[in-house]
Amino acid sequence: MRVLLIAVGTRGDIEPFLAIAVKLKQKGHDILCCFPEQFKKMTCALEIPFQGLGKEFLELLDTEDGKSVMGSKLTFFRKLKVYYHLYRKSSEINKRMAQRQKEIIAVFNPDRVLFHIKSIYPLLWAIEHPNKVVLVSPIPYLVHVTKKHGHIGFNKNYGLFMNKLTYRLSNFALIKNVLSIAKHMDPSNKVSHSLLKGTLLNIKMLYTVSPTLFSKPLNWPDHVRVFGHQGSTTSKIWNMDESLEKFLEKHDKVLFVTFGSMKNDNPEEKTKAILDVVQNYGLPTIVNTSSGGLVIPDNYNAELVYFVSNIPYEHIFPNVHAVIHHGGAGTTHLALKHGCPSLIIPHIIDQYMWANLIHSHGAGPRSISIAKMNSKNLKPKILDLFQNNVYKMMTKQLSLGLKEENYTKELLQFLINK
Repeated sequence: MRVLLIAVGTRGDIEPFLAIAVKLKQKGHDILCCFPEQFKKMTCALEIPFQGLGKEFLELLDTEDGKSVMGSKLTFFRKLKVYYHLYRKSSEINKRMAQRQKEIIAVFNPDRVLFHIKSIYPLLWAIEHPNKVVLVSPIPYLVHVTKKHGHIGFNKNYGLFMNKLTYRLSNFALIKNVLSIAKHMDPSNKVSHSLLKGTLLNIKMLYTVSPTLFSKPLNWPDHVRVFGHQGSTTSKIWNMDESLEKFLEKHDKVLFVTFGSMKNDNPEEKTKAILDVVQNYGLPTIVNTSSGGLVIPDNYNAELVYFVSNIPYEHIFPNVHAVIHHGGAGTTHLALKHGCPSLIIPHIIDQYMWANLIHSHGAGPRSISIAKMNSKNLKPKILDLFQNNVYKMMTKQLSLGLKEENYTKELLQFLINK
């Protein structure tokens, strides 16, 4: 079977698609992945064919507006202005990516299309091919109503009536955007809002979320499933630097800090806020600079703080006590799987949801947003994370559930069967 996987987003959005692609490839299916160009190397390293969607989408996050949205204290009106600028720019990028997706589908002629909600064209293609598409989401609270939680864009429980309204409003906005791009691609397009809404609600949907954290609501239809987190595709072969080995051998309890692919407009200030606490209280810490949300300062205590530029989480998490991170879906799941409590510093919408979920499960302190964090409000949170054994106990209990999850057989059957 020819399977096309189309996803747009950051690494946390792409990794579940790659994990699924590997499983499908192992079963002998003909696979093609269609992601932003920045993920070509990662995809090709797995010997999976790749078609790019350009670099523009992720480059938008590198602009001043993109960084300020993820980490600045903006006034309400300034925030509105920034979001408007980003919306205008992203709309043009989405139009070009949708056209590219259409061309790739036409050439590849897939039997199945697995797509991320930020990918526009597959939903239009699904109108005529409803049994050939699966919407895949690494985050919950999308499309189908969850009675006890509003849509991820609203990110709270407002009560049943208002929760339903948040899903209707969000689905309406999504469909309106898709129709706008459809009209741009083909001015003669006659697709109606009701037709696209029916398509969205009735196609298969798969959540790559652990049911230990989020079980399928009873009111959801059978064509919507939760089949567990689809983990990292990083090679299992990794050699730890000798200096890092010595650092870990020297310290019994180590914190790990990472903001993953998230960026902000003042990484020096954010790094200093964290180092002020861990150095003042003697907490051994590994800091992952990754995409630049954290940086190596000119002066720091190398006996207590060890910097890395990139490191596979599945290899380092078993060696650390707890993790301070941005709250990406993948990082959140991996920290729990390896029994690491989390202090989440959310940057963007879905990360606030993961932060609330972790705290509600007793697996870490209440979060502080990247825009509000400073050494003063971080201090009690970091000390609580490091010293509170209840978090470690709860996280280890949750990790047992995650480690037992293996839905590969059911996942593949769901994707392939009509």
